[in-house]
Amino acid sequence: MEHDILREAAFGRVKLMSNKVYKPTTNARRNMTGADYSGLSKVAPEKSLLQPLNKKAGRNNRGVITVRHRGGGNRKKYRVIDFKRNKFDMPAEVLTLEYDPNRSAYISLIQYEDGVKSYILAPSGLKIGDTVISGPNADIKPGNALPLANIPTGTVIHNVELYPGRGGQLARSAGNAAHLMAKEGPYALLRLPSGEIRNVPANCMATIGHVGNEEHENIKIGKAGRKRHMGWRPTVRGSAMNPNDHPHGGGEGRTSIGMPSPLTPWGKPALGRKTRKRKKKSNQLIVKRRGSK
Repeated sequence: MEHDILREAAFGRVKLMSNKVYKPTTNARRNMTGADYSGLSKVAPEKSLLQPLNKKAGRNNRGVITVRHRGGGNRKKYRVIDFKRNKFDMPAEVLTLEYDPNRSAYISLIQYEDGVKSYILAPSGLKIGDTVISGPNADIKPGNALPLANIPTGTVIHNVELYPGRGGQLARSAGNAAHLMAKEGPYALLRLPSGEIRNVPANCMATIGHVGNEEHENIKIGKAGRKRHMGWRPTVRGSAMNPNDHPHGGGEGRTSIGMPSPLTPWGKPALGRKTRKRKKKSNQLIVKRRGSK
């Protein structure tokens, strides 16, 4: 039966997708898809792990807009995620699989033997009732967290620390994973989802498996209003503005943006200019930059 489904899928007759497709009742619905939440737990989030999330609308602590086109959106609360996984050698049971409005990945509520509850990123294949554990002696199975030095070469990992004890910072979004390519001395060589290859201290923690909700990238928003619900405001092309608003603005009718290159609203080059500082200490740990040939 399974072989028949795979054969049919190879000819395009069966779609092996978990996204929900809506009936085309309106023009927007015709091209809209959404995630299928049938596999998630129908429970309220853990109150002890919720925090208020005030809207900043892309502004920093001085009220200056640092990220444009943000504002509005539905109200939501922040789920406190345990990115450090520093309760070593204590098994925890998976209680729920839940939706998190703050990230593309699903999260899982776990409870340790001492009664402490925490949220973790839900890796693909993790089910309710499973047991996860963190520590140097943990088994190599999805959801367990170990130092990179204790993980076999070739393993798929996520939620990887950049600095020991700081918590996972790499490969945390839906469907993403890093590959442990080699270990040499105090460093482990990783291939990140962006294609970058870099060294990370071998005593950094990482979680086995890849992040769940792999079909997130295939979701079609369908209409502008749905993007507004996410907190995104409209983006206007520079060529549609006036000259005093944007370097690309002005002119009679449709005009090209001109030379030498596309510019930001403040006249800085928008393409091809590297913005990473040359004196960053981590530059020496990068073996291959993303996008390099």
